[in-house]
Amino acid sequence: MNFVDKPALFDLTGKVAIVTGSSRGIGRASAEELARAGAKVVISSRKQDACDAVAAAINAEMGEGSAIAVAASISDKAALQRLVDETVAAFGQVDVLVCNAASNPYYGPQEGIADDQFRKVLDNNIISNHWLISMVAPAMRERGEGSIVIVSSIGGLRGSPVIGAYCISKAADMQLARNLAVEYGPHGVRVNCIAPGLIKTDFARALWEDPERIRAANETVPLRRIGEPDEVAGAVVFLASRASAFMTGQTMVIDGGVTA
Repeated sequence: MNFVDKPALFDLTGKVAIVTGSSRGIGRASAEELARAGAKVVISSRKQDACDAVAAAINAEMGEGSAIAVAASISDKAALQRLVDETVAAFGQVDVLVCNAASNPYYGPQEGIADDQFRKVLDNNIISNHWLISMVAPAMRERGEGSIVIVSSIGGLRGSPVIGAYCISKAADMQLARNLAVEYGPHGVRVNCIAPGLIKTDFARALWEDPERIRAANETVPLRRIGEPDEVAGAVVFLASRASAFMTGQTMVIDGGVTA
């Protein structure tokens, strides 16, 4: 392949990407940027109308057929299989999977979490990723290429007295990526994680809408500000594209320098 034939590093033309939790926040920004890089994208979250709205906005910008919407709860294995099946029916295959959706139903000391709350965190943040990856990886292996991106958190790199179960699940996601990178690497399939810090999403709304709390939080950030969803989305495009072709099993930290 000569210089003229070689695609641009970040060009995703002809690729198909599923992004979970993509009706808002990091997931939506990631889907939008993947589409702008040329990919066909599948918008998925729990509510069909919210997914439809995002897909319509992408199609309005990028052209009809750039995005479809398939609602699916990450807690429902059959719904996730339908998400994959409908993607393949519409676009032929899945080249990129972004496991972004997650949940955190409990805030407080770890010793106070109820069993059902702990199980929900582990099921939604780890097991569901395992399910979805297992559904798309076989075809990726057969083709000899594919990129899987798990959106973790810097919570997986340190402890917390308030969201401990969430942090535990996010640390497990990093190990899931490492294990699968070793398993799938010989077949050309890459698996990586992204660990965002505090980002301006609904998950952190209570903090960034409070002037005093966000001021105090920003004082601990070397860049002295909260992150924006599209600042994580850029990393998703990188990991989905040829630009990261020699990268697998890694966790990219995007936190304004907090963990430094």
